[in-house]
Amino acid sequence: MSVAEHIGPHACPGCAVADTTPAAEPAAPASVVLSIPSMHCAGCISTVERGLAEVPGVASARVNLTLKRASVAAAPEVTPASLIGKLAALGFDAYELDDTALDAPGADPKGRDLLMRLAVAFFANMNVMLLSVAVWSGAEDATRDLFHWISAAIAIPAVVFAGKPFYASATKALSARRLNMDVPIALAIVLAVAVSLWETALSGHHAYFDAALSLTFFLLLGRYLDHRMRAAARSAAQTLAALDVPRAMRLVGGVETPVRVAELAPGDLVRVVPGARIPVDGRVAEGTSEIDRALMTGESLPAFAGPGQAVHAGEQNLTGPLTVEVTAAGKDTALHRIADLVAVAEAGRANYNALADRAASAYAPVVHLLAFGAFGVWMWVSGGDLRLSLNIAVATLIITCPCALGLAVPAVTTAASGRLFRKGLLIKDGTALERLAEVDTVVFDKTGTLTMGAPRPVALPDLAPRDAGIALALARASAHPLARSLAKTLGRQGVSPQPLDKITEHPGYGIEALWQGHSVRLGRAGWAGATPSPMTATYLLIEDCPPVTFAFEDALRPGAEAVIAALREAGKQIVLVSGDAVPAVEAFAARLGITEAHGEALPQDKAVRVAALGAEGRKVLMVGDGLNDTAALAAAHVSISPATGLEAARVASDVVLMGQDISVLTDALQTATRARGRITENFTISALYNVAAVPIALLGFATPLIAALAMSLSSLTVTLNAMRVR
Repeated sequence: MSVAEHIGPHACPGCAVADTTPAAEPAAPASVVLSIPSMHCAGCISTVERGLAEVPGVASARVNLTLKRASVAAAPEVTPASLIGKLAALGFDAYELDDTALDAPGADPKGRDLLMRLAVAFFANMNVMLLSVAVWSGAEDATRDLFHWISAAIAIPAVVFAGKPFYASATKALSARRLNMDVPIALAIVLAVAVSLWETALSGHHAYFDAALSLTFFLLLGRYLDHRMRAAARSAAQTLAALDVPRAMRLVGGVETPVRVAELAPGDLVRVVPGARIPVDGRVAEGTSEIDRALMTGESLPAFAGPGQAVHAGEQNLTGPLTVEVTAAGKDTALHRIADLVAVAEAGRANYNALADRAASAYAPVVHLLAFGAFGVWMWVSGGDLRLSLNIAVATLIITCPCALGLAVPAVTTAASGRLFRKGLLIKDGTALERLAEVDTVVFDKTGTLTMGAPRPVALPDLAPRDAGIALALARASAHPLARSLAKTLGRQGVSPQPLDKITEHPGYGIEALWQGHSVRLGRAGWAGATPSPMTATYLLIEDCPPVTFAFEDALRPGAEAVIAALREAGKQIVLVSGDAVPAVEAFAARLGITEAHGEALPQDKAVRVAALGAEGRKVLMVGDGLNDTAALAAAHVSISPATGLEAARVASDVVLMGQDISVLTDALQTATRARGRITENFTISALYNVAAVPIALLGFATPLIAALAMSLSSLTVTLNAMRVR
C-alpha cells in the first residue's frame, strides 16, 4: 500500500560510501489516495492498477478492494485530477481523499489482540482435550494426576492471558457498581479453573480445565466476530472529512501556488479548473460555469455559477474555470458541518441497548445470587464441607452461565444476515436487525435511491440524420451530464457525428460550434431560443431552424413501485425528502403514491426532519445514497444505502443494498421481524432451561462436568432454533 520513503542513488551500500560527491536526493513520490466506490471485483483491481500505472509520473498504484481505495505514489507534478480523469476513461468514478484524515491501512490493534488471544485459547484447548481423553478412557491414580497437572500447566496461563477481555470488562462493571454479561462469564471461568486445581491437588477424579478453555474460546470467537462487524462500520465522520479536497491552487499576484486547504484564510483567492471539486466555501469572483451539487444537495441538474454566487466545498465545477474568494476553509466549511452532524447522530444511535444487554442486566444478578446462596446453604447443611459446597456452587454457576443467552442474539443475527446477504443486503451493524424490526416510518431520498441517478433521453424527436449527427457531435464535446447521456443514446442508435468547427463551450449555457458555416448550439432553453419544457431538457438550435427539445427522465430503480406499495400495505408511514426542486419531487411522489413529500431539502434539513420524527416517538428507517443524506442516515433509528451510492453514505448506513432492486427492502423488514421473534423464543428456551436445570444443581445432583454438558445442550438448542430464520 505504500512505497519506500527513502530512495537512495546507489544500488548497494558500498557504492554509497565510495561516492563522496554531494548529490541531491530525488524527491520522494507524493501520495494520493482515491476513493473508487464502483470497484467490485478482482478484475477491477487489475484494471485500475494498470490504468493508473500508465499515467506518466506514477511510480506505483495499489488498490484496497475492501475499502474501495487506491493509493498512488507519483511525482509531484502528477495531479489528482489527471488520475481521476484516467479512471473516468476506464469507467470508474473517483474522488480524492485526504490521507491525513484516514487511519493507517490495517490499523486495528484491538482486532489483532483478540485474534491472538483466540489462537492461544484454541491451541491450549486442543492440547488439554487430548490429555482429557486419556482420563476419560480410564487413567487412574498417579497417571490421572499427572495428566491433570499437565492440563493445569497449560490451562492456567492460557486462561489468564486469553480471558483478559472478560476480566477487564467485568472489573470495569464491578468498579462502577453494576453487573454486565461478562461478570458471570469471568466468574465461571475463574471458579472452573480454581475448582479443577483444587480437585487436582486432592487427587480428585474430575478436573474441568477443558471446560474453562472451551468456554473462553467460544466466547472470544463471538467477541472477535462482533468486533470485525463493528470495524466494517467505521466512522462516517472520518470518511466525510477525508472526502474534503486536501489541497487547492491559491492565486497570489496572478500566480497559482498549490497549498494545503488548511493554510487558506477568508479573503484568499483560489483557482478551480473544470472537472475539479471546489475545496472551500466561498463566492465566485471571476468566471462562469455550471456546478454539480448532487453530492451536497441531491439536485439532479447542474446549477449556474457566476460572479457573486456562493459555492461550497464538495461541489464539482463542470464547464468553466472559476476564481473563488474564500469565505470558509477546512473545518469551517459546510462539508465539515455535515460531518459534525453525522458524528453527533452516530453517538446518539450508539446509545441503543441490544436485547442481549438488556436481558443480561436482569439475568446477571440472579445468577450470582443463586450460586452464592447454594454455597452458603450447603456449607450449613454439610457442616462446613468446603469442597462439596464449592463444587455445588460452581456447578450452579456453570449451569446458569449465560452462554445460551449470549448466543440467543448472535446466532439469530448470523442466520438472518446470511439469508439477507443472499438476497443482496449486507448487514453491517449487529443491532441493525433488531432496529429494523421496530421500524414504523420510512424516509426515502429520491435521486439515486428510488431512481437510478442517471438521466436518460425519453421520446427522442424524429430528426433527420444530419440534425442527429450535429446533436451527437455537440454532445460529445461537452462534459455536461445531460450532454453525455444524449451522446451515449445517439451513439447506441448508430448516429454518425457531423464534422464541426470552432467548438466553444459557454459555461452555464451550453456548447456552440459551426457546421458548414452555420451556427449550431446545444444547451439551455433561453440560450437556444426555445420555450422551457416542464421536464428536464436540453435544446438543439441549428441556424434558421426551430429549436429541438431533448427531454430527459431519471429511470425508476427496479422494485421502487413494489416496495412503496408493500410498505403502504404494511401500514408504514412513507416520507420522500429530496434536494430536487419542489415540483419535480411532488410529481415523482404522486407517481409512486407517496402522500408526504418535501423538496429543496439541504443536508441539515434532512437530518432535522429525521430527528423530529424520532422525537415524536417514530422509529425511522432512512434510505439514501448521497453525501447530502449522510447526516440523516446517521440520525435515523436504522439506515440503508445502495452500494452504488457515495462511500460516505454507505459507511454511515447500517445496511448496504448490493443489487439494484430495492424491493428486497420489504424482505429485510419481514426477516427482521421474524428474527426478533426467534430471539424472543431463544430467551424463552434459555429461561425454561434454567427453570429445569437450576434446581438439579442446587440440590447437588449435578457435578460441574454435568453442568457443562447441560449448558452445551442449551446452547445447541438455541443455535438450532436460530437456524430456522434461514
